Amino acid sequence: MDALRVAAIASLAPLEELDADPFAVDTRSQHAMCARWAAAQGYVVTRQLLLYGLRADHCGLWRDVDAGQVDLFVAPNPRVLARALRSVEEFTAECARRGVRLETAGLDEPRYTPAMKAEVHRRLSMPTAGYDGT
Repeated sequence: MDALRVAAIASLAPLEELDADPFAVDTRSQHAMCARWAAAQGYVVTRQLLLYGLRADHCGLWRDVDAGQVDLFVAPNPRVLARALRSVEEFTAECARRGVRLETAGLDEPRYTPAMKAEVHRRLSMPTAGYDGT
């Protein structure tokens, strides 16, 4: 049997929120958490989404579902999901209507050290300078 295909949802947050809520800013860690959850379930991440306040009926959410490339959505936690979508309730209802599962990974967020915050800051503040985060 083929593994379920997962769309990992991360939320966008301004770099200015790095000190107050580093996980909300660190989309790479959000996607990594979703990938760890998916792997633990025997699923595979086929799409990574970066969202902020998106409508539940936005075609970008459903394109891969309609194409048969996504079987379920996962977000790191309810807080990220609430930031990613305009209405979690409407998205949940749309998932139910379309027969697509919605999960939250619910794993522990990383404890950000000053060095980790600095790495996130560098990665996000220098994308046009050719820095790729490695």
